Amino acid sequence: MISDQQIIDLIKQQVVPSVGCTEPVACALACAKAAEILGGQPEWIEVFVSGNIYKNGMGVGIPGTGMTGLPVAAALGGICGKSEYGLEVLKEVNDRSLALAKAMLGERRVAIKVKEECPDNLYVEALCRKGTDEVRVEIVHQHSNIVLVEKNGAVLFRKEILPEENVEEKPVPDLSVARILEFATTAPMERLEFVLEGAQMNSAISQFGLSQEHGLQIGKKMKEQIESGLLSDDLLSYSLMLTAAASDARMAGCTHPVMTNSGSGNQGITVTMPVVAAAEKLGSSREQLVRALVISNLISIHIHSFLGHLSALCGICLAGTGAACGITYLMGGGITELEFAIKNMAGNITGMVCDGAKLGCSLKVSSGVTAAIQAALLAVGGIHIGNDGIVEEDIEKTIRNIGVIGCEGMLETDRVILKTMLCK
Repeated sequence: MISDQQIIDLIKQQVVPSVGCTEPVACALACAKAAEILGGQPEWIEVFVSGNIYKNGMGVGIPGTGMTGLPVAAALGGICGKSEYGLEVLKEVNDRSLALAKAMLGERRVAIKVKEECPDNLYVEALCRKGTDEVRVEIVHQHSNIVLVEKNGAVLFRKEILPEENVEEKPVPDLSVARILEFATTAPMERLEFVLEGAQMNSAISQFGLSQEHGLQIGKKMKEQIESGLLSDDLLSYSLMLTAAASDARMAGCTHPVMTNSGSGNQGITVTMPVVAAAEKLGSSREQLVRALVISNLISIHIHSFLGHLSALCGICLAGTGAACGITYLMGGGITELEFAIKNMAGNITGMVCDGAKLGCSLKVSSGVTAAIQAALLAVGGIHIGNDGIVEEDIEKTIRNIGVIGCEGMLETDRVILKTMLCK
């Protein structure tokens, strides 16, 4: 059986801070590493990416720039990025570095291209040149997983790409919904309290999103509608407001860090903020909140392990399911009710497609939160989808079915979405 320490290590591996959307950040990280090996700012940058990286980087805001897309992220990575910061590689962007990046873009010294044959859906290859020197850096499978550093054809660093690090990620051995609940409810509090860092980080960007006009302003407008009496200040509205506001700010290029889940900031926001909102509305204790956040994060990670990174299936389906389980726990639910919540989510929003990171993601986040609240309320009332559609009596089989749909069933959907976006 997977040990408590292995589960804690898994959370710490999959729940990490990031400044900006993780796909452009991966490009920036590769360029930052290449620039460090070059010994200075590259004169030319060429980045080859998988279709999924390209899709998720086309329309999303880059922190501190007021700009969108992969080219400016790559340029800034080469100019001011520090690889030691990992997914926070762009946290030192300033006016000077932005001016230099804009100059590189204006002189067409930065190129982003889709690479047809990639070893993984998550793939970045940065080629940076300065004088007669050229450095190549590859990132595969995870947004900060550098597997190759090469200078002038000589390999300086190489990391083997294991079979389970390819398109279909190997599920975590022995992890299950039952084991997650057991761990979350029995592990000593002092071993779990680190998850509050994510709640505090994502709450901060949520409040920032509520304070100003960011992105689609879904959270801010909901706040105004609650204050005017058009919407009631209930669990659903409050959860939607807090979660959407964080996504609004992040998608618009806010410089506040976000605690991610499974490589995604929006998923990190979605597993966190509805649970925080529910804890406030229900008057839950600090301990209950901590244990609910552990459940939410782990359920999302567990389902994600059958899906892999960057598919046509929107990750909010998985993060929303995690949130539904966290909220169900706060409402007094046990293993039966958690399984009910997962089944309700699987039978509801599985199939929501990912058409890239952009301002509109906050609407998808809102849909996921709405479904999560509904799934939790039904679950604690004993209502659930039975052996229908992709839902099976066995909860682990249901989770595997979600993974099959995302990995196998939506491959052609993924290609059609990218083709549609490229032809606009």
